Amino acid sequence: MRKFKRVQWMVMLLLLVMVVSACGSSGNSASGGGSADSGNVKITLLNSKGEILTQLEDAAKAFQEDNPGITVEIQPVPTGGSPFERASALYASGNPPTMIMLDTGDVEKFKDRILDLNGEKWNADTVENATTATTFDGKNYAFPLAVEGYGFIYNKAVVDKAVGGSFDPATIKTRNDLEKLFQQIEASGKKALVISPMDWSLGAHYLPLAYAGQNKDMAEVNKFIASLKAGKAHLANNPVFNGLMDTFDVMMKYNIDQASPLAGTYERGPELLGKGEVGIWFMGNWAWPQISGFDTANKEYGFLPVPISNNANDYGNQEISSAVSKRIVIDKEKATPEQQEAAKKFLNWIVYEKKGQDFLVNKANIIPAFKNITLPAADPLGKSIQDYIAKGKSEQSMSTLPADHWSKVGSSMQKYLAKQGDRATLVKEIEDYWKNVK
Repeated sequence: MRKFKRVQWMVMLLLLVMVVSACGSSGNSASGGGSADSGNVKITLLNSKGEILTQLEDAAKAFQEDNPGITVEIQPVPTGGSPFERASALYASGNPPTMIMLDTGDVEKFKDRILDLNGEKWNADTVENATTATTFDGKNYAFPLAVEGYGFIYNKAVVDKAVGGSFDPATIKTRNDLEKLFQQIEASGKKALVISPMDWSLGAHYLPLAYAGQNKDMAEVNKFIASLKAGKAHLANNPVFNGLMDTFDVMMKYNIDQASPLAGTYERGPELLGKGEVGIWFMGNWAWPQISGFDTANKEYGFLPVPISNNANDYGNQEISSAVSKRIVIDKEKATPEQQEAAKKFLNWIVYEKKGQDFLVNKANIIPAFKNITLPAADPLGKSIQDYIAKGKSEQSMSTLPADHWSKVGSSMQKYLAKQGDRATLVKEIEDYWKNVK
């Protein structure tokens, strides 16, 4: 009987331990998004800047160290994929990320599904016009992550040798100046340049110079785009478009890959430029992490604008294209209030904490869109862009183009690069695209 009672007591004690254990563990469980009670919130960020994936993952770890109750998972957009399409697919599956890194032009398409961020402190600390393109009905829906610029990146060691002295980028003011430099580089035993044939480079960066170059006033540029949509603008007799394509013809003539112009990859560009096998590469400041891996010029690189004529005073010939290119938005359909607050905390960490600023400027080589971040650009390409902006020599990039512009019009540019279509064909395809765009 005593043995039975002892067993009975042991069973009761065991049950009591299990109940207490279960109660205790329930307060520490981290379900998908966590909860206010758990103290452990998981948030996700869809990253569309593949070149900073590692840096972003490291930043997430650093943020987690400062905020032990929050876990940040970085989800990459597939290489070459559209962030708009990936985000749309995730929404369709009912599983959107907490935060999404979008191109500027895509923010408005999601504005009914994302948070109004107008009340966030960092809005007051942004550089001029940083939130204009993502403000609708007086509300800003996106965090401006990066100011980016692009043009001809030059390897100073190569061009110094080519010109027989210290190269001054201010000497390149016209198309003829550019071609002369190409010739000097080739005469020195190097190839002049490499054209990366990706649709996003040709369709989202090169061709849009023809739109932005129409006028320094963006309101006039917007009118030009509206006239393209209405079928009233004719590129065949447009001097800026034809000037830009005349420059592209010169580029094709000196392209290291002219025998197989569509065979190149993004990864080939930084290697050729960094190793000094070519003197110039058309690309943006985001490419520095890759170039630095092959650097033979002691970090001496800079930008040249893309000239569109032989009149040095024509707008665009001495201006570098730059704008806020990437934005982070916060989901409001599936994200819990706790996840939304954690996401806001992450964005504030980037702007106001030393570790966040260090990630942005020194690790990711990003030009900040915030006045309070006074760290100088950590890389030569960022410094070059900042110099052009400081001198008033910047041209607003076309950051609000339709989501399919780069793939459709970029494809037309690829045909032109491969000499599979002439300029008349290119003009027709670009005009047809704008007349049918949604």
